Amino acid sequence: MKYTTLPNTKIKVSKICLGTMTWGNQNSQEEGFAQMDYALDRGVNFWDTAEMYAVPASPETYGSTETIIGNWFAKNGNRDKVILASKIAGNGDYTAHIRTNGFAPEALKEAVNNSLKRLQTDYIDLYQLHWPERETNYFGVRDYKHNTNDAWEDNFNEVLHTLDGIIKEGKIRNVGISNEKAWGTMRYLEESKNHNLPRMATIQNPYSLLCRTFEGDLAEVSIRENIGLLAYSPMAFGVLSGKYIKGTAADNARLKLFPRFGRYTNPQATEATKKYLKIAEDNNMTLAQMSLAFVTQQPFVTSNIIGATNLEQLKENIDSVDVVLSDAVLTQINEVHDVIPNPAP
Repeated sequence: MKYTTLPNTKIKVSKICLGTMTWGNQNSQEEGFAQMDYALDRGVNFWDTAEMYAVPASPETYGSTETIIGNWFAKNGNRDKVILASKIAGNGDYTAHIRTNGFAPEALKEAVNNSLKRLQTDYIDLYQLHWPERETNYFGVRDYKHNTNDAWEDNFNEVLHTLDGIIKEGKIRNVGISNEKAWGTMRYLEESKNHNLPRMATIQNPYSLLCRTFEGDLAEVSIRENIGLLAYSPMAFGVLSGKYIKGTAADNARLKLFPRFGRYTNPQATEATKKYLKIAEDNNMTLAQMSLAFVTQQPFVTSNIIGATNLEQLKENIDSVDVVLSDAVLTQINEVHDVIPNPAP
């Protein structure tokens, strides 16, 4: 395994991060336990979860993933071997069963305390805001369109003050953002600098061969401001395994179970995937290996969040950390990107 540190900390994390959002829906507790056992044995010490998980979000599965992780900690007594990240859910129709007061002080305190109970731990290493409260273009929306009727009011300072208090209580160690844009990222950093408040260490956004929008502006912010990307959906919901193109996807594959997650299956994304598959096969790699290696070796990526529904997938995903793409392969990849840029933003 390869390691780095969370930006502006001394916390060592693996370049591969174990994603957990299928546990409690697509995966049972037993399967989640097996994935955690295997990942830890392979040197993966960084896990990402959220109060909203398992996905898709529902009242029935709310908190189930954190509960599974907490049960594993209780069984094995090895919480100290894992750098654990979790998130507070933002507002939305699909999270109204959780709460409707966004990142208000009482919401943040409630969310942290409930996650700690489910996770059966006294602290969370990295606590993230799952998506912005304001109306902006995230979750597959390509362009920003301003809504003058957005009721949101600037509360960056208040959010950081609340998180500061929770850090001082010892319940969380560091903070991060997720599904954020350049403006929001810089506002958090500005408030942190000007008011001696906690500094966002990471930003967890989608990044893959089919979604390189992070490179548009956030890559520069990431490098110049030292806020590392935790790349999620590097396999584009499994599309970049090639299994849907080849017709080998199992009946329990995510896009078969949840077809509404069609972000990565539009005609342009499918055409780009076919081209990337050919590049991988011409260079004696699987598409999964090439896709994950591409993400991991980007200079702005702190850790690559992989998700698997079985141990065979998990092994291939973890093995990708040893794959380094040549300049020739990167050139071929970028040639496809030039013709079909970001088909799944």
